[in-house]
Amino acid sequence: MQQTQATAYLARIGAARPQRPDAAALRALHRAHLLAVPFENLSISLGEPISLEPGDLLRKVVTDRRGGFCYELNGAFALLLEALGFGVRRVAAAVFGTGNPGPPLDHLALLVDVPGDCDPWLADVGFGSHSQYPLRFTSRQPQEDPAGTFLLADADGTAIDGAASSADTDVLLDGQPQYRVERHTRSLADFVPMCWWQQTSPRSHFTQSTICSRLTPDGRVSLSGRTLIQTRNGTRTEQELPGDAAILAAYREHFGIALDRVPVAAPPAAPPAAAPAHPAPS
Repeated sequence: MQQTQATAYLARIGAARPQRPDAAALRALHRAHLLAVPFENLSISLGEPISLEPGDLLRKVVTDRRGGFCYELNGAFALLLEALGFGVRRVAAAVFGTGNPGPPLDHLALLVDVPGDCDPWLADVGFGSHSQYPLRFTSRQPQEDPAGTFLLADADGTAIDGAASSADTDVLLDGQPQYRVERHTRSLADFVPMCWWQQTSPRSHFTQSTICSRLTPDGRVSLSGRTLIQTRNGTRTEQELPGDAAILAAYREHFGIALDRVPVAAPPAAPPAAAPAHPAPS
């Protein structure tokens, strides 16, 4: 990424350029990204192909001021962090659904190395409602976050590729497993087949409904289908929007997304039972 692109990206998330790539800067960038860039799957219902090429990621998130799902958001965030001097490793994760981790490469997360710090950070701006700040990846102690108490634990010996291994790490929130992370580095190209599956298969969670969700200073705002969900200081409200004009206005007001038509998910052509279980943020 060119430095002019990094400057534009920082403006997009309302963050100042850090003086140095340290842990405090990473924390500030992580939360700023969650506040500014929504988790959304609208491209699927709008018929917009999703590309993981770096230029396309930056164009969508920075120039077009859109959001995306994990491959796009963490893929773009990695480019920014690298341009600012952080070391970034792209890692695969499998999302827990019915008590077990889903398929490999179901989720993309980041391990971020801070110069002079031997302990990497788990950064994730692409999981919807998750930690507001990066997590110490090698710590096995509870880590408090505004979203709850996170615990990273060694996996039970079954790697997400099915092989016997103790090299994977489970991420738990308030005692509930969220996803299982590989520790070896992946290239963004490794995620292309699963990204294609997520946006095309009738069994994919992302083809079943539309979601657009963003962290706010006092909670979260989400638009799921025609339902506007707002959580403020722990109080949740839901509002059914009356028509297309109101839905398009909500996308503009709450997410800065200007659309010319309402994205509508196609009805499922097959049971979604085998779909990876990314939770819909609320």
